[in-house]
Amino acid sequence: MRFHHTGLLVAAVLALSIVESSAQGTVKIADIAELSGAAAPGGNNWKNGADLAAKQINAAGGILGKKVEIVHLDTQSNPTIARSQVQRALDDNPFAILGPTASGAVKVTMPLVEQAEIPQLVAAQAADLTQSGNPFLFRMNLGQQTGMVKIADYVDTDLKAKKVAVVWIKNDYGKGGRDIFIDQMKKRGIEVVIDQSTEPGQVDYAVDALKVKNSGADVVFVYLTYEESARFLVEARRQKIAQPLVGETSLLGQIVVNLAGEAANGVRGLLGLSPDAPLEPVKAFKEAYTKEYNSPPDFTAMGGYIAVNVIKAATEKVGKFDSAAVAKAMHGTIDVAQHPGVLMTTTWDKNGDVERDTFIGELVDGKTRIIRTLPAAK
Repeated sequence: MRFHHTGLLVAAVLALSIVESSAQGTVKIADIAELSGAAAPGGNNWKNGADLAAKQINAAGGILGKKVEIVHLDTQSNPTIARSQVQRALDDNPFAILGPTASGAVKVTMPLVEQAEIPQLVAAQAADLTQSGNPFLFRMNLGQQTGMVKIADYVDTDLKAKKVAVVWIKNDYGKGGRDIFIDQMKKRGIEVVIDQSTEPGQVDYAVDALKVKNSGADVVFVYLTYEESARFLVEARRQKIAQPLVGETSLLGQIVVNLAGEAANGVRGLLGLSPDAPLEPVKAFKEAYTKEYNSPPDFTAMGGYIAVNVIKAATEKVGKFDSAAVAKAMHGTIDVAQHPGVLMTTTWDKNGDVERDTFIGELVDGKTRIIRTLPAAK
């Protein structure tokens, strides 16, 4: 009998110890990112941004007194592997999921995270991701349904295009953007004279560039991923394409600048997030990131950084570690004056789509020059 009571006492002490350890422990966040494979440049920037945010948050006392612990799992730029990595992460009961950054990978992983009822913060832009009514999915950058309207406005009102050529990458990301942009051109009475699809990983763009050059287009809309964008720009410069080349954030990324060199000069596009935005929190982030990694950030790095800070802001608003309640609290506006880590005042609607100030940028001598600020929709 004495042994029985002793056993109960030991069990009670152990249980109390576990509760105290949990209360004093860490906030586990799983990052499912493209750390290798074709999408690795963006995935690693996302990872670096998240890690920098965690480091700064921990140095300032953590989230409600708990340190942030991020575990990174590699999708290898493969949606099937991404799904298995999310399942592996969920087995460890994380507080939130970051990523993936690729639209196709998000599409196959989000049902798992929704079922687990924890927030999933992603960089992916494909329009259909947020149309299913998933209350746990949140974008860190503009969805295509928002961004394409803004860039279409610029092509119409600023560049006064009458005919456009469209060059896009044939995957979920590329087709989603292409479909919306072409629809926007039709609504504005602008003729699409070339609708040119290209393959992921394509190396030779000579034929595509020649079609564009001879199309009679006033403006060329380029919607490719980093490396493909750089290769197309190099070929466009080689063939002396004179029409303005416009796109969105991926066309003006630092990786494109590094790979395309002078061929990127003069390219313009919509920047849903830009480390060159003339805002003090963004300047501070860029300085800290460059110091930490010895290279400047891109918009994907900003997304990873913002994601961790959004988790912090929403958790502090709720006042406890309740993943479902935190996800609910993310729907709404987070003011940068109260939470500088979100970098810009941002609103997430009921679908998890994001709205904030955006920018039109131009690449000049390897640097992005902001040429216009587009205020957030009211």
